[in-house]
Amino acid sequence: MGVSNQTPEFLKMNPIGKVPVLETPDGPIFESNAIARYVTKLQPENPLYGTSLYDYGRIEQWIDFATTEIEVNIERWYLSRIRFTQYLPLAEEAAISSLKRALGALNTHLASNTYLVGHGVSLADIIMTCNLSYGFIQIMTKSFTSEFPHVERYFWTMVNQPKFHKLFGDVKQADSIPPVASKKPVQAKEPGKPNPKDEPKKEAKKEEVKPKEVEEEEAPKPKAKNPLDLLPPSKMILDEWKRLYSNTKTNFREVAIKGFWDMYDPEGYSLWFCNYKYNDENTVSFVTLNKVSGFLQRMDLARKYAFGKMLVIGSEPPFKVKGLWLFRGKEIPQFVLDECYDMELFEWTKVDVNDEAQKERVSQMIEDAEPFEGEALLDAKCFK
Repeated sequence: MGVSNQTPEFLKMNPIGKVPVLETPDGPIFESNAIARYVTKLQPENPLYGTSLYDYGRIEQWIDFATTEIEVNIERWYLSRIRFTQYLPLAEEAAISSLKRALGALNTHLASNTYLVGHGVSLADIIMTCNLSYGFIQIMTKSFTSEFPHVERYFWTMVNQPKFHKLFGDVKQADSIPPVASKKPVQAKEPGKPNPKDEPKKEAKKEEVKPKEVEEEEAPKPKAKNPLDLLPPSKMILDEWKRLYSNTKTNFREVAIKGFWDMYDPEGYSLWFCNYKYNDENTVSFVTLNKVSGFLQRMDLARKYAFGKMLVIGSEPPFKVKGLWLFRGKEIPQFVLDECYDMELFEWTKVDVNDEAQKERVSQMIEDAEPFEGEALLDAKCFK
């Protein structure tokens, strides 16, 4: 890693130098899920892909879920702890929250199902077990997973089946959550010739610094406040708007939409339209919907400071993805831009609330108006 995967020969197989790569008689294939699918399909009518088109669709569904909801959030949590990525407390909280929500959904499904699809192991179970094992072994302690008993039962059943056990061996669950790794580990000094002039000074420094280091380890610094919490108070209380939105069942335009504009504070909040830049890629409806769901999951770090609507538009492909977001502050929060990599996949335009046409478009997006801009509404997802 970092040597042979950076050679010109390897980069011809995978231009970004990631592993794994499978060399086939027809050429290379990269990305682990793509490799798993390819190997599965080498055997015609492979039972790992189910016995019907519906089974196939559900297996693909759970493969996507295992990757975008389970694996991604385990990695966001664990890799920041070991300083492979930047450690940000708010981002960690968001990752844990998203992971718990995903495990809760998986737990509900497994309450009445032994396997993800059908009555035997499928490719979805193989990929889900691999992704869960990463979490169980590295960071998901018993106290964390005990909230999801059906997931626990499923995982231990899977890893103890002979073919899994042959590859995994005896799996041991993490005893504790890894501490946040030090950004700059202290390195031992090379032994050298002492300087008599400096010795007293060094000795005094050593005595002063050592207690400080111990003190820092024993008493970690309090979490830094989010800059948005330091903004002047706003007349708009975000939770009040979210409650109004959730609880309005009838006369939505007269109650919820009117309530929104009565509450809206342009000094404390800002509204943004977003349009997905690559709508021509949205040729499969469930893949497009999963893409939007993944984006909303990764936006979870902003839940305290945002409200959003994402619309998937069109009765046939390619489907268009458009959104509306309300953020605390007059600009999109910097920590959202830094941490949610999906942000750059959208074009963002600040709403001019003095423009009646833009204001009406905001209202239509909040209420899931259909048709929207002359097209059918395939789905609408809310972030609140």
